[in-house]
Amino acid sequence: MLFISTSGVLGRYITLNPFVTIFYRTLLAAILFYIFCRFKKLDLRISNKRDVLKTVLSGLLMAGHWVAYFFALKYSNVAIGILSLFTYPVITVFLEPLLLKTKFSKSHLALGLLVLFGIYFLVPEISFQNNYTIAVLLGILSGVFYALRNILMKQEIEKYNGSVLMMYQIVVVAVVLSPVLFFSDFNDVILQWAPLLTLAIVTTCIGHTLFLLSLRNFSTTAASIMSSAQPLYAIILGILFLQEYPSLKTIIGGTLIISAVIIESIRSLRKNSAVEGID
Repeated sequence: MLFISTSGVLGRYITLNPFVTIFYRTLLAAILFYIFCRFKKLDLRISNKRDVLKTVLSGLLMAGHWVAYFFALKYSNVAIGILSLFTYPVITVFLEPLLLKTKFSKSHLALGLLVLFGIYFLVPEISFQNNYTIAVLLGILSGVFYALRNILMKQEIEKYNGSVLMMYQIVVVAVVLSPVLFFSDFNDVILQWAPLLTLAIVTTCIGHTLFLLSLRNFSTTAASIMSSAQPLYAIILGILFLQEYPSLKTIIGGTLIISAVIIESIRSLRKNSAVEGID
Protein backbone atom coordinates (compact mmCIF):
# COMPACT_ATOMS: atom_id res chain seq x y z
CA MET A 1 0.00 0.00 0.00
CA LEU A 2 2.90 2.33 0.74
CA PHE A 3 4.40 1.71 -2.71
CA ILE A 4 1.06 2.07 -4.53
CA SER A 5 0.28 5.30 -2.66
CA THR A 6 3.34 6.99 -4.23
CA SER A 7 1.21 7.55 -7.36
CA GLY A 8 -0.34 10.62 -5.74
CA VAL A 9 2.87 12.50 -4.93
CA LEU A 10 4.51 11.43 -8.23
CA GLY A 11 1.41 12.45 -10.19
CA ARG A 12 1.62 15.90 -8.63
CA TYR A 13 5.39 16.17 -9.00
CA ILE A 14 5.58 15.23 -12.70
CA THR A 15 4.77 18.31 -14.78
CA LEU A 16 3.96 16.47 -18.01
CA ASN A 17 0.45 16.23 -19.44
CA PRO A 18 -1.29 13.25 -17.73
CA PHE A 19 -1.75 11.50 -21.09
CA VAL A 20 2.01 11.64 -21.64
CA THR A 21 2.79 10.60 -18.06
CA ILE A 22 0.49 7.56 -18.21
CA PHE A 23 1.82 6.49 -21.62
CA TYR A 24 5.47 6.40 -20.53
CA ARG A 25 4.52 4.92 -17.15
CA THR A 26 2.77 2.00 -18.85
CA LEU A 27 5.39 1.62 -21.60
CA LEU A 28 8.16 1.18 -19.04
CA ALA A 29 6.00 -0.95 -16.73
CA ALA A 30 4.90 -3.24 -19.58
CA ILE A 31 8.54 -4.00 -20.43
CA LEU A 32 9.37 -4.67 -16.78
CA PHE A 33 6.29 -6.85 -16.28
CA TYR A 34 7.17 -8.88 -19.39
CA ILE A 35 10.71 -9.48 -18.07
CA PHE A 36 9.25 -10.48 -14.67
CA CYS A 37 6.72 -12.89 -16.23
CA ARG A 38 9.38 -14.54 -18.39
CA PHE A 39 11.74 -14.81 -15.41
CA LYS A 40 9.01 -16.50 -13.34
CA LYS A 41 8.15 -18.71 -16.37
CA LEU A 42 4.50 -17.69 -16.20
CA ASP A 43 2.07 -18.88 -18.88
CA LEU A 44 1.30 -15.82 -21.03
CA ARG A 45 -1.50 -17.44 -23.04
CA ILE A 46 -5.11 -16.23 -22.83
CA SER A 47 -7.21 -19.28 -23.64
CA ASN A 48 -10.18 -17.85 -25.57
CA LYS A 49 -11.45 -14.79 -27.44
CA ARG A 50 -13.95 -13.89 -24.71
CA ASP A 51 -11.17 -13.62 -22.12
CA VAL A 52 -9.04 -11.62 -24.58
CA LEU A 53 -11.94 -9.19 -25.08
CA LYS A 54 -12.46 -8.83 -21.31
CA THR A 55 -8.74 -8.21 -20.79
CA VAL A 56 -8.69 -5.54 -23.51
CA LEU A 57 -11.81 -3.89 -22.08
CA SER A 58 -10.27 -3.91 -18.59
CA GLY A 59 -7.18 -2.25 -20.07
CA LEU A 60 -9.35 0.51 -21.55
CA LEU A 61 -10.98 1.00 -18.15
CA MET A 62 -7.53 1.17 -16.52
CA ALA A 63 -6.56 3.86 -19.03
CA GLY A 64 -9.64 5.89 -18.08
CA HIS A 65 -8.98 5.29 -14.38
CA TRP A 66 -5.35 6.48 -14.49
CA VAL A 67 -5.89 9.46 -16.80
CA ALA A 68 -8.89 10.78 -14.83
CA TYR A 69 -7.00 10.32 -11.53
CA PHE A 70 -3.89 12.15 -12.75
CA PHE A 71 -6.00 15.04 -14.08
CA ALA A 72 -7.71 15.16 -10.66
CA LEU A 73 -4.25 15.51 -9.08
CA LYS A 74 -3.37 18.31 -11.49
CA TYR A 75 -6.51 20.25 -10.59
CA SER A 76 -6.16 19.85 -6.82
CA ASN A 77 -3.70 18.15 -4.48
CA VAL A 78 -2.74 14.66 -3.30
CA ALA A 79 -5.38 14.55 -0.54
CA ILE A 80 -8.34 15.62 -2.73
CA GLY A 81 -7.23 13.40 -5.62
CA ILE A 82 -6.84 10.16 -3.71
CA LEU A 83 -9.81 10.65 -1.37
CA SER A 84 -12.20 11.27 -4.27
CA LEU A 85 -10.77 8.19 -6.01
CA PHE A 86 -11.31 6.13 -2.87
CA THR A 87 -15.05 6.31 -3.35
CA TYR A 88 -14.51 3.27 -5.64
CA PRO A 89 -15.11 0.54 -3.00
CA VAL A 90 -18.58 1.96 -2.27
CA ILE A 91 -19.22 2.55 -6.00
CA THR A 92 -18.39 -1.14 -6.46
CA VAL A 93 -21.10 -2.30 -4.03
CA PHE A 94 -23.67 -0.35 -6.08
CA LEU A 95 -22.43 -1.58 -9.46
CA GLU A 96 -21.99 -5.28 -8.57
CA PRO A 97 -25.73 -6.00 -8.12
CA LEU A 98 -26.45 -4.33 -11.48
CA LEU A 99 -23.69 -6.07 -13.45
CA LEU A 100 -23.35 -9.43 -11.68
CA LYS A 101 -27.04 -9.77 -10.71
CA THR A 102 -26.18 -10.17 -7.03
CA LYS A 103 -28.49 -9.17 -4.17
CA PHE A 104 -28.48 -5.49 -3.24
CA SER A 105 -28.20 -4.67 0.47
CA LYS A 106 -30.22 -1.74 1.82
CA SER A 107 -27.37 -0.92 4.19
CA HIS A 108 -25.35 0.10 1.13
CA LEU A 109 -27.65 3.12 0.75
CA ALA A 110 -26.46 4.36 4.16
CA LEU A 111 -22.84 3.85 3.10
CA GLY A 112 -23.53 5.73 -0.14
CA LEU A 113 -24.97 8.66 1.82
CA LEU A 114 -21.92 8.63 4.12
CA VAL A 115 -19.64 8.86 1.07
CA LEU A 116 -21.73 11.67 -0.46
CA PHE A 117 -21.50 13.55 2.84
CA GLY A 118 -17.72 13.05 2.74
CA ILE A 119 -17.57 14.39 -0.84
CA TYR A 120 -19.54 17.45 0.30
CA PHE A 121 -16.68 18.32 2.67
CA LEU A 122 -14.06 17.84 -0.07
CA VAL A 123 -15.60 20.48 -2.34
CA PRO A 124 -15.36 24.08 -1.06
CA GLU A 125 -18.18 25.19 -3.38
CA ILE A 126 -20.04 23.29 -6.09
CA SER A 127 -19.02 25.23 -9.20
CA PHE A 128 -17.29 24.27 -12.44
CA GLN A 129 -15.31 27.48 -12.04
CA ASN A 130 -13.70 25.82 -9.01
CA ASN A 131 -10.79 23.49 -9.76
CA TYR A 132 -11.50 21.38 -6.67
CA THR A 133 -15.01 20.61 -7.92
CA ILE A 134 -13.59 19.43 -11.25
CA ALA A 135 -10.90 17.43 -9.42
CA VAL A 136 -13.44 15.63 -7.19
CA LEU A 137 -15.65 14.78 -10.19
CA LEU A 138 -12.61 13.43 -12.07
CA GLY A 139 -11.56 11.46 -8.99
CA ILE A 140 -15.04 9.91 -8.73
CA LEU A 141 -15.01 9.15 -12.49
CA SER A 142 -11.64 7.46 -11.98
CA GLY A 143 -13.23 5.44 -9.17
CA VAL A 144 -16.08 4.35 -11.46
CA PHE A 145 -13.60 3.15 -14.11
CA TYR A 146 -11.57 1.32 -11.46
CA ALA A 147 -14.65 -0.34 -9.93
CA LEU A 148 -15.81 -1.53 -13.36
CA ARG A 149 -12.35 -2.89 -14.12
CA ASN A 150 -12.21 -4.79 -10.82
CA ILE A 151 -15.66 -6.30 -11.38
CA LEU A 152 -14.68 -7.32 -14.91
CA MET A 153 -11.48 -8.98 -13.69
CA LYS A 154 -13.12 -10.77 -10.75
CA GLN A 155 -13.54 -14.06 -12.65
CA GLU A 156 -10.40 -13.70 -14.75
CA ILE A 157 -8.09 -13.54 -11.71
CA GLU A 158 -9.18 -17.08 -10.83
CA LYS A 159 -8.11 -18.38 -14.25
CA TYR A 160 -4.91 -16.45 -14.98
CA ASN A 161 -1.89 -15.16 -13.07
CA GLY A 162 -2.44 -11.63 -11.75
CA SER A 163 0.90 -10.34 -13.07
CA VAL A 164 0.09 -11.65 -16.56
CA LEU A 165 -3.30 -9.92 -16.53
CA MET A 166 -1.73 -6.70 -15.25
CA MET A 167 0.90 -6.84 -18.01
CA TYR A 168 -1.71 -7.19 -20.75
CA GLN A 169 -3.84 -4.41 -19.29
CA ILE A 170 -0.99 -1.92 -19.18
CA VAL A 171 0.02 -2.92 -22.72
CA VAL A 172 -3.51 -1.94 -23.79
CA VAL A 173 -3.15 1.39 -21.95
CA ALA A 174 0.20 2.06 -23.67
CA VAL A 175 -1.23 1.24 -27.12
CA VAL A 176 -4.32 3.42 -26.60
CA LEU A 177 -2.22 6.39 -25.45
CA SER A 178 0.58 5.89 -28.03
CA PRO A 179 -0.64 8.84 -30.21
CA VAL A 180 0.90 11.17 -27.59
CA LEU A 181 4.24 10.34 -29.24
CA PHE A 182 3.22 12.68 -32.07
CA PHE A 183 2.05 15.51 -29.81
CA SER A 184 4.63 15.63 -27.00
CA ASP A 185 8.20 16.89 -26.72
CA PHE A 186 10.53 13.98 -25.91
CA ASN A 187 13.05 16.40 -24.38
CA ASP A 188 10.51 17.23 -21.67
CA VAL A 189 10.07 13.51 -21.02
CA ILE A 190 13.85 13.02 -20.68
CA LEU A 191 13.98 15.80 -18.09
CA GLN A 192 11.41 13.87 -16.00
CA TRP A 193 12.93 10.40 -16.50
CA ALA A 194 13.61 9.80 -12.79
CA PRO A 195 10.04 10.28 -11.43
CA LEU A 196 8.61 8.47 -14.49
CA LEU A 197 10.86 5.48 -13.88
CA THR A 198 9.97 5.55 -10.17
CA LEU A 199 6.27 5.61 -11.08
CA ALA A 200 6.73 2.61 -13.40
CA ILE A 201 8.92 0.53 -11.06
CA VAL A 202 7.88 1.44 -7.51
CA THR A 203 4.18 2.25 -7.96
CA THR A 204 3.09 0.06 -10.87
CA CYS A 205 5.39 -2.98 -10.85
CA ILE A 206 6.49 -3.45 -7.24
CA GLY A 207 3.36 -2.03 -5.59
CA HIS A 208 0.79 -3.95 -7.62
CA THR A 209 2.85 -7.17 -7.64
CA LEU A 210 3.23 -7.11 -3.84
CA PHE A 211 -0.49 -6.45 -3.50
CA LEU A 212 -1.32 -9.44 -5.71
CA LEU A 213 1.13 -11.64 -3.78
CA SER A 214 -0.47 -10.56 -0.49
CA LEU A 215 -3.75 -12.09 -1.64
CA ARG A 216 -2.12 -15.50 -1.09
CA ASN A 217 -2.08 -14.79 2.66
CA PHE A 218 -5.20 -12.63 3.05
CA SER A 219 -8.72 -12.69 1.68
CA THR A 220 -9.63 -10.01 -0.88
CA THR A 221 -11.82 -8.35 1.77
CA ALA A 222 -9.02 -8.29 4.35
CA ALA A 223 -6.71 -6.80 1.71
CA SER A 224 -9.37 -4.16 0.98
CA ILE A 225 -9.41 -3.13 4.63
CA MET A 226 -5.63 -2.76 4.59
CA SER A 227 -5.83 -0.76 1.36
CA SER A 228 -7.75 1.88 3.32
CA ALA A 229 -4.35 2.96 4.65
CA GLN A 230 -3.42 4.09 1.13
CA PRO A 231 -4.94 7.61 1.35
CA LEU A 232 -3.21 8.15 4.70
CA TYR A 233 0.17 7.13 3.23
CA ALA A 234 -0.43 9.33 0.17
CA ILE A 235 -1.33 12.38 2.25
CA ILE A 236 1.75 11.90 4.49
CA LEU A 237 3.97 11.63 1.38
CA GLY A 238 2.33 14.79 0.00
CA ILE A 239 3.17 16.62 3.24
CA LEU A 240 6.77 15.34 3.30
CA PHE A 241 7.69 15.91 -0.36
CA LEU A 242 5.29 18.61 -1.61
CA GLN A 243 4.40 20.44 1.63
CA GLU A 244 0.71 19.92 0.83
CA TYR A 245 -1.20 20.09 4.10
CA PRO A 246 -4.87 18.99 3.92
CA SER A 247 -7.48 21.39 5.28
CA LEU A 248 -9.73 20.47 8.20
CA LYS A 249 -12.69 20.02 5.81
CA THR A 250 -10.62 17.65 3.67
CA ILE A 251 -9.69 15.62 6.76
CA ILE A 252 -13.36 15.41 7.82
CA GLY A 253 -14.50 14.44 4.32
CA GLY A 254 -11.72 11.88 3.97
CA THR A 255 -12.54 10.36 7.37
CA LEU A 256 -16.19 9.88 6.31
CA ILE A 257 -15.23 8.28 2.98
CA ILE A 258 -12.62 5.93 4.46
CA SER A 259 -15.03 5.05 7.31
CA ALA A 260 -17.56 3.88 4.72
CA VAL A 261 -14.87 1.77 3.02
CA ILE A 262 -13.79 0.16 6.31
CA ILE A 263 -17.39 -0.49 7.41
CA GLU A 264 -18.22 -2.23 4.13
CA SER A 265 -14.97 -4.24 4.20
CA ILE A 266 -15.60 -5.44 7.77
CA ARG A 267 -19.21 -6.33 6.88
CA SER A 268 -17.99 -8.38 3.91
CA LEU A 269 -15.33 -10.06 6.04
CA ARG A 270 -17.90 -11.07 8.69
CA LYS A 271 -20.31 -12.27 5.99
CA ASN A 272 -17.62 -14.41 4.36
CA SER A 273 -16.55 -15.76 7.75
CA ALA A 274 -20.14 -16.73 8.55
CA VAL A 275 -20.51 -18.52 5.20
CA GLU A 276 -17.28 -20.42 5.82
CA GLY A 277 -18.31 -21.27 9.39
CA ILE A 278 -15.50 -19.22 10.93
CA ASP A 279 -16.11 -17.54 14.27
